[in-house]
Amino acid sequence: MKSNYKPIGNYIRKVETRNRDLKVTRLLGLSMTKEFRETTSNIVGTDMSVYKVMSKYQFACDFMSPIRVNKLPVVLKLDDEPNIVSPAYPVFEIKDRNELDPEYLMMWFRRTEFDRYATFKCDAAIRGGYEWTELCETLIPVPPITKQQEIVKEYNTIQNRIALNQQLIQKLEETAQAIYREWFVEGIDLENLPEGWEMGILEDLVEFKNGKSKPIESGIYPVYGGNGIIEFVNEFNNENVIAIGRVGAYCGSLYRELGKCWISDNAISANSKISCNMFTFYLLNDLKLNERSEGTGQPLITQGLLNSIVVPKPKPELIDKFEKYAKKLFAHEYIIERENQKLTELKALLLSRLATVENENNN
Repeated sequence: MKSNYKPIGNYIRKVETRNRDLKVTRLLGLSMTKEFRETTSNIVGTDMSVYKVMSKYQFACDFMSPIRVNKLPVVLKLDDEPNIVSPAYPVFEIKDRNELDPEYLMMWFRRTEFDRYATFKCDAAIRGGYEWTELCETLIPVPPITKQQEIVKEYNTIQNRIALNQQLIQKLEETAQAIYREWFVEGIDLENLPEGWEMGILEDLVEFKNGKSKPIESGIYPVYGGNGIIEFVNEFNNENVIAIGRVGAYCGSLYRELGKCWISDNAISANSKISCNMFTFYLLNDLKLNERSEGTGQPLITQGLLNSIVVPKPKPELIDKFEKYAKKLFAHEYIIERENQKLTELKALLLSRLATVENENNN
């Protein structure tokens, strides 16, 4: 064992602040991406006084998840607004932030190696879970606090750039969507269409095809399922295409791909019959396909359902004008997304290198 590795238990302690006065109403859950999320729990009739109140720089985790999903959801609270979490979630904090930086510890928790370790400990435990004792016994490198802060600053610089890029992407999307609605939706009377427009069905404008089972071998081409990219394979069955979630919770979700990709059997491919995929994407997006699914149990979108949707068909000149404008916006967005991919890889590399951090006092 390297001399700078210490048990986490040396630096943390449990916090048991309950919502006795019911003053805190902001209930949050923990996501698999190690972030807070809006809760999906039914809390009608629930005694909220036993829920745990969290303050800034405190952690919450779900010890039973590793045995189910091979990942330990653990989240560090960084905002000032109090929130509550389930009483089943342990809440803890750093005893002395001059010895261990909370954000440095959270970086360690984000490592894939940590999740594998937690899963291994679950497999070895009698109760099949990852407990407080196991967490406290986990060894991490603890360099001087100044070194920790340097590492955190480097990580946050990358993370902040990713967040900024996501905001830019969102603004580009909002701009394109606003232009689409201004030109093709707002003020359009379906009973009295503008000159050159006509009513039709979606099949007139778009070709839909069901996806296929994905190849076995991994590679460079993204595979699109119902919830976006699920992995990468060595073959492709589409290029410059729109993928539509076909079944399940992500039924009707839309994804654009300029390059080569594989559309899986959990998705449907959509291609413009008039070579205007940008227009097609915003047309499909405006139709809110997730609200049109069939099935009483598992939501389902079919080619037949899509083909039969009645839509106005704008005059070709207006579609072409929008297509050129939207392509410029999306080309910019595509560059930003690729930058975020590289930044995400860099962030993962930084996390993986935490294990090599040496205690400067020993140098």
